[in-house]
Amino acid sequence: MRSLYDIAIIGSGPAGLSAAVELSKSGLTIALFDEQSSAGGQIYRSAERFSFSEKPYLGQEFEYGTLLIKEFKKSSIDYFPGSSIWQISRELEIGVSLKKQSYLIKARQVILATGAIERPFPIPGWTLPGVSTIGSAQILLKSHGLAEDHSILIGSGPLLYLLAVQYLRAGVKIKAILDTNNSKNKFRALAFLPRALGRLDLIYQGVKWISEIKNAKLQYVNKVSKLELIGTKHLTSVAYETEAGVTGEIKAKRALLHQGVTPNINLSMATRCDHIWDPIQLCWKPWVNVNGETTIPNLFIIGDGAGIIGAKASEASGHLLGIQIRSSLKSTQDVRNSKNYKSWQSILSKELQFRPFIDTLFKPRKNFRIPDSSHTIVCRCEEVTAQQVQENIRLGCLGPNQMKAFCRAGMGPCQGRLCGITISEIIASERNVPVSDVGYYRLRPPIKPLTLLELANLNNTINPQSAKDY
Repeated sequence: MRSLYDIAIIGSGPAGLSAAVELSKSGLTIALFDEQSSAGGQIYRSAERFSFSEKPYLGQEFEYGTLLIKEFKKSSIDYFPGSSIWQISRELEIGVSLKKQSYLIKARQVILATGAIERPFPIPGWTLPGVSTIGSAQILLKSHGLAEDHSILIGSGPLLYLLAVQYLRAGVKIKAILDTNNSKNKFRALAFLPRALGRLDLIYQGVKWISEIKNAKLQYVNKVSKLELIGTKHLTSVAYETEAGVTGEIKAKRALLHQGVTPNINLSMATRCDHIWDPIQLCWKPWVNVNGETTIPNLFIIGDGAGIIGAKASEASGHLLGIQIRSSLKSTQDVRNSKNYKSWQSILSKELQFRPFIDTLFKPRKNFRIPDSSHTIVCRCEEVTAQQVQENIRLGCLGPNQMKAFCRAGMGPCQGRLCGITISEIIASERNVPVSDVGYYRLRPPIKPLTLLELANLNNTINPQSAKDY
C-alpha cells in the first residue's frame, strides 16, 4: 500500500467500479477499497462467483453486473477487498484496516461510492430474533443461495417485490406478503408519470413482478397501515391492520422488513462536508455540485451515496466523473463534446427523470418512520425507546447530538446508521420544525470499530492486490 495515491475510491458497487474503469486509463496511481471480499457492491454481490445459469432466479440485471466486474478486472489499479475505512479527514487522510492491521494514507482526490443502506423500520417488535431485513435476505440468497421457507415479507418498494419474485422462482415458500404502500401515493405519483414514461421497461418490469406474485396465490394483504411483531424470546406472529380497518394476525417465525433505502452517509458526515435534507426521499444526503464534488475540495461523492438514483444511474455517475477527471489532465479537450460522455449523460438524465415517480409512489408511511407506540425501540444499539427520546425533548433536548448526552441514542457501534434518520424525524415532529433545522449526529473517527491490535500495527506496509489478480 502506497503512502500517497492520486485517487482513492471507496466502494466497489456500480459507481465505484465504473469510476475505476475510466480512471484506470489515466496513468494515475489509484486505489480502490471495499469491505466485501469481492467486487460488485450490494446490487451485484457475488456476481463474479456465480454464472447466470447457476442462479437464474436472480434475473438478467444480476448477470449484467458480471460484465462490469470483468471490465474492472482488466485494470491494474491497487485493489483492497476486505478493507474497512474508519477515517477520512478534511485533508483527505484515510484510515483503513485490513487483515488486522491499520494504515494512514493520503490521496490527492477521494471518491466516495458508499452506496445505500436500508431505511430503519421502527415498529413494535422489530428487534425480536427472527426479524431481519429484505436486504439481508438478499445477501444470503446471492452469496450462498440460502433462504428460509415460510417467511412473511413486510413493507413496500421495488426491492420487496424483487425478493418475492426471486424467492418464488427459486422455489422458496412465502408465508405471506404484507404490502404497506399508502394508497394515496398512487395519486400523488401520477403527476410524475409523464416524465417516468422514458423508462417504460422499468414500469413494465414492476407490473410483471406484482402480477407474478399475485398469480402465485399466496396470502397478499395490501394497504397495511399498522403493524406489530409479536413474541417474547422469538417472533411468533405478525398482527396488522389495513387502511379499511381490516385486522388480522399471521403466525410466523420469520419476518423480513423493507421500506426503501437511504444514502450511506456515515463517512461523508464524518468529513464535515455539507449535507442537506431531501424532503422527497426523506433522507440526509451530501451537497454535491454537477461534477459530484462536495464542499471539501477534491472530495467527490457519486452513486446512491449522494442521493438514491439506482444501479444504472450510479454506474453512469461513475463513468462521468472518471471522464471528467481524466479530461482535466488534458486542458485542451472539451469533455462535454465527447461521444462517451454524452452517452453516459443521456443514460443518467433518463434514470433521474424516473426517480420522482418511484420516490413518490413508495414514500413510506409516517407512522412506520416515527413510531406510534412510545415503547418501540428506535436506537437498537443502546435500546433507547421512542418514549425516552420524546421525554428528553420535553426536557429541552433540541437535537440529535444533545440526545447522545441525554440517553446515548446514536452512541453504539453503528454510529447512527440504524437510528439517525428516525431520531432526526422524531425531534422535528415533537418540536414541530423542519427536519433540516434539527440536523444529524456529529460523527467522529473511528467510523467503524477499530481494535487496539490494529492501532498497534499502524502504518505497516502491505503489497496491494491488483484488480487483475483477484
